[in-house]
Amino acid sequence: MTGPDIRTSLPGPNAQAIIARDAKAVSTSYTRDYPLVIARGEGAYVEDVDGNVFLDCTAGIAVTATGHSHPDVVRAITDQAQRFLHMSGTDFYYELQVQLGEALSEIAPMPGPHRTFFGNSGTEANEAAIKLAKYHTKRHNVIAFLGSFHGRSMGSLSMTASKLAQRRGFGPFVPGTYHAPYANCYRCPVGLRPESCAAECLRFVEEQLLVHLVGPDEVAAVMVEPIQGEGGYVVPPDVFLQRLREITKQHGMLLVVDEVQSGMGRTGRMFAIEHTGVQPDVVTMAKGIASGMPLGVATAPASIMSWPAGTHASTFGGNPVACAASLATIRLLRDSLVKNAEVVGAHMLAGARALMDKHRVIGDVRGRGLMIGLELVRDRETKERATTERDAVVREAFRRGLLLLGAGPNAIRISPPLVLTKAQADTALTILDQALAAVP
Repeated sequence: MTGPDIRTSLPGPNAQAIIARDAKAVSTSYTRDYPLVIARGEGAYVEDVDGNVFLDCTAGIAVTATGHSHPDVVRAITDQAQRFLHMSGTDFYYELQVQLGEALSEIAPMPGPHRTFFGNSGTEANEAAIKLAKYHTKRHNVIAFLGSFHGRSMGSLSMTASKLAQRRGFGPFVPGTYHAPYANCYRCPVGLRPESCAAECLRFVEEQLLVHLVGPDEVAAVMVEPIQGEGGYVVPPDVFLQRLREITKQHGMLLVVDEVQSGMGRTGRMFAIEHTGVQPDVVTMAKGIASGMPLGVATAPASIMSWPAGTHASTFGGNPVACAASLATIRLLRDSLVKNAEVVGAHMLAGARALMDKHRVIGDVRGRGLMIGLELVRDRETKERATTERDAVVREAFRRGLLLLGAGPNAIRISPPLVLTKAQADTALTILDQALAAVP
């Protein structure tokens, strides 16, 4: 498949018909930024039901790490499906789940030996991590960060603080959840200079939150994204995570790193936390872990994941077909795709920064590997958020054959499959350039 290749008006007639059916049959809670109705995908391209081909820089929200329908992953899924589809690793044994646990222990960003809990999604992985932290420490409170997204089930939603729409109407939330400012140094949340932002955000934790709201000996865990995803693809200074590790160790708290979006090679390392030298106590993974099959995991040292039988479980978690897809995914990542994300990501990040010289609506470009964010502003001095302009740019890119998504109130996220080539990256940047120029 090659492209982009737009042959009809968007949406085309077949897409329009499916969208009309969707409006009657599917929950209205889903957010759809533009009317893409996919028919098939291959590598970094997707084709819609009217034959239009798009270059995909969303990867299904950073999920299809190995590209759409990578033949190795498809082969692993097919082979396993012909053997058996399900037996529930909660009550029985199968070797695939053991093999995946062993593979995850080999790549985990902290010393082992490790154990892994298997669920179906990122939110389930984060629920498991917080339950584990509370059980292990015998403490009941958790600290998370403003701008974070950890999921939509009630425990992880209580830690989520990205968009009001995600929380509105669902309270009260799980008690004992506290939020602190995240080191978004482009717009320092405590109103100070970028060079001191990281230190001041943690000063708030130490001198305000842990003094006035909750005692440090009552906090089970701090959960943090090493790069915020839904919050705007925000990359904090390394010192923010390094100092956070020191605080958690000082007070006997577990450091839980949410790598649901930033992990599995996306940043040019297997995990984003590896860029900082920090070793967490628990790491959660999902999205890119199985190239599109539903799987979420929480991995921790065996000394921490030592809870007794029946404490936590999942009927479908660690499904054998998903495990097979994940093992194939990890092999591809280790063989070449993590390195490709590093090389092509650096190329694309440089190209995105070059666009700042042409388009003053771009206030900031940030990222690591193929996890790149462009923050749009109406004025670079005031940093007024260009929210409607961001949405218009995403739609203009779609009309030209490039799939993008927003992140946060006014950022564009670039999160393509990790098979993206430099030539495809250049095509994406050219279309983004055109889309930016088309929006007043």
